[in-house]
Amino acid sequence: MRGEPISAVLADVDGTLVNKKKELTPRTIDAVHRLHAHGVLFCLTSGRPPRGMRMLVEPLGMEFPMAAFNGGVIVLPDMTVADQRPVPADLSLPLIETCRAHDLFVWIYTATEWYVTDANAPHAERETRTCRFPPTVVGDYDEFRDRIVKIVGISDDHAKVAAAERAVQREYDTRVSASRSQPHYVDVTHPSANKGVVVERLSHYFDVPTERIATIGDQVNDVLMFRRGGLSVAMGNGPEEVRRQATYVTGTNEEDGFATAVERYILPRALPWH
Repeated sequence: MRGEPISAVLADVDGTLVNKKKELTPRTIDAVHRLHAHGVLFCLTSGRPPRGMRMLVEPLGMEFPMAAFNGGVIVLPDMTVADQRPVPADLSLPLIETCRAHDLFVWIYTATEWYVTDANAPHAERETRTCRFPPTVVGDYDEFRDRIVKIVGISDDHAKVAAAERAVQREYDTRVSASRSQPHYVDVTHPSANKGVVVERLSHYFDVPTERIATIGDQVNDVLMFRRGGLSVAMGNGPEEVRRQATYVTGTNEEDGFATAVERYILPRALPWH
C-alpha cells in the first residue's frame, strides 16, 4: 500500500470505537492490541468527559494521555488531569443563552463533573449510561462560569442543532470552538479544544509527523482531525458530509468498521513511533 507510514492512530470513541450498545467488541479490542504489538501509538479523543473514558483504559491497554471534551481536558489513564482549557469565563453564560435561543436544552461540564438544570433533560439518561455517571442537578450555571470546560446544546430537532452551531461559529468566531459531536448535540469548547488541535498536540508531544498520524471518526467534529492528520478513515455510519472528506470509508460501528480500518489501511503501513 502506497503512502506515508503510519506511526500513530487517533480514534474517536462514540460511533467509532464502540458499537450502538456503547460496548467494545472483541475484534475492536484485538485490533488495538495489534497496533500496540506493531509499535503504533494509539490515542483517543472524544467529546466524552474523562470519567466516561475510564471504561476503555483496561481492555485497550491504554498507556498514553486521552483527550476528553475534544481536547478540553487531557487525562492520564489513571484519570489524573494533565491539562484543561476552560471556555473563556466572559463568554460561557452568553454562549449558553445563544444555545437556548435556538430552543436547545443546555448542560455543562467541568473537568470532573456534569451539571444539568433538569434531571429529565433530553438524552440525559442515555448520557448517564454512556459515561457511567449521573449529572448533578443545579438551579443555574452562574457559579460555574469560570470553570466550564464544555457546553452542550441538545435537541432532537437536528436542524436547530446545526443552526445553533452556525450561530455560535458566526457570533464568537475564533474565541471558541463549536462542532456537532452527534446530530443532536453541539459541543462548545475552548478555541484550542478541538480534534484538529489534538492531532497537533499528539504530533508535538510524541514527535510523530502529522502525515504519519491516522485518524478515525464518524461525525462532523472529527473532520478537523481528518484535515490535520495524514490518512483518515470515516466510519460507514457517519453522515455523507463526513465520509466524503476522509481518505477511506470503512464499515459501520455495528460491523466492526474500526477493526476493518486498522487491518486494511493501517497495519500494512505500520511503522513503530519510536
